[in-house]
Amino acid sequence: MAEKKLVEAITSMEEDFAQWYTDVVKKAELIDYTSVKGCMVIKPAGYAIWELIQKQLDERFKATGVENVYLPMFIPESLLQKEKDHVEGFAPEVAWVTHGGLNPLQERLCVRPTSETLFCDFYKNDIHSYRDLPKVYNQWCSVVRWEKETRPFLRSREFLWQEGHTAHATAQEAEDRTIQMLNVYADFCEEVLAMPVIRGRKTDKEKFAGAEATYTIEALMHDGKALQSGTSHNFGDGFAKAFGIQFTDKDNTLKYVHQTSWGMTTRLIGAIIMVHGDNSGLVLPPLVAPTQVMIVPIMQKKEGVLEKAAELKELLAAKGCRVKVDDADKSPGWKFSEQEMRGIPIRVEIGPKDIEANKCILVRRDNHEKMEISLDELGDKVTELLETIQKDMLVRAREHRDAHTYVATNMDELEKILNETPGFVKAMWCGEQECEDIIKEKYSATSRCMPFEQEQLSDTCVCCGKPAKKMVYWGRAY
Repeated sequence: MAEKKLVEAITSMEEDFAQWYTDVVKKAELIDYTSVKGCMVIKPAGYAIWELIQKQLDERFKATGVENVYLPMFIPESLLQKEKDHVEGFAPEVAWVTHGGLNPLQERLCVRPTSETLFCDFYKNDIHSYRDLPKVYNQWCSVVRWEKETRPFLRSREFLWQEGHTAHATAQEAEDRTIQMLNVYADFCEEVLAMPVIRGRKTDKEKFAGAEATYTIEALMHDGKALQSGTSHNFGDGFAKAFGIQFTDKDNTLKYVHQTSWGMTTRLIGAIIMVHGDNSGLVLPPLVAPTQVMIVPIMQKKEGVLEKAAELKELLAAKGCRVKVDDADKSPGWKFSEQEMRGIPIRVEIGPKDIEANKCILVRRDNHEKMEISLDELGDKVTELLETIQKDMLVRAREHRDAHTYVATNMDELEKILNETPGFVKAMWCGEQECEDIIKEKYSATSRCMPFEQEQLSDTCVCCGKPAKKMVYWGRAY
């Protein structure tokens, strides 16, 4: 009975996707709730995934010339006010510090919701000449946004992220960096998280407060909802003018810098869960699985079994695998359920009979496939299988997304698709915000992006019937 109970504790995703998600993050011990509403404890199992994301993303950043810095978490109110659109965009979500100890502060400090204004304040004193450019900085930190509705990883009042902030001599350099970082994000999602994304530009209605252009990667979750998974913003020289960030160019004239910013957050962990998870729990892509291989000894009290399991662990660790032995005093069935719940990519089963026959059983978490192999080929087979699982998970996620991507040429089709078959909807748009507003109001769907890869699906806007300018991905989103 105990073995069945573990998986019964997860609501099936077909029954209630939101509850399934919450059950998985709790049962897989990724997070815990706290006495601060809307804030979460990221437990070791969850934080280990974030560390792997951070490490691999940081390596990719540095390969493009990015340097890490750290700026304060407090922003004086006067600084936040300097860029009008920016402060209006963030005002509803800002948390304020009004006292230092028992004394009221002369000026309120906001707990950073994002750090554009701090970087601008820093850059105006740090950049003097064209020789000081470009500045390509990033910081790993937490930010606070006072969200009304929160959900673990997807939306919390404090969350972990990285925010890149760069300054350039020309508009072209800034645009190139904005696109470059978006592509770093997209490649990372596909190659490391096995999560296919659509690359594109946000409409003016959906762009970042204070940006000239916002580029985004959009992923489709298992329930047909979209998730914005990373954004890259080109600020032009708007912030530079508001903050007075000027430099002397080669021609000896004073010019304003052009800036960018770009970010990814712990919401990526939520994306991994909702793209790959199933009714047994997590399914982790090998590249972000804290434990890639779990060895489960069968009849472990019998002589030689635990010793053999330890030997196999050494062998796999030497091959570069993140591997553990589950020698807890529980039944094998319970252990299998637990390892499935935690999303561990490969399980190795080894018992007295296997040892005698010089073999073991390998079980894949992603498709539950079992195979019997000789212990002599274990090292090579496991490393090869981890690569296969990583590739297969991307293929499956891409097939799911493509099967849930539809085309609408008028409002009736749009409504039918959104209500009956959730997913991405490709449809033409005239470029007017009025049509976006109507679609949002009527169907609770937003423009996700104008993809870089444009298609001419029809000549007219899905909403108003006027000549179409862009093909847009629409969808309901987290």
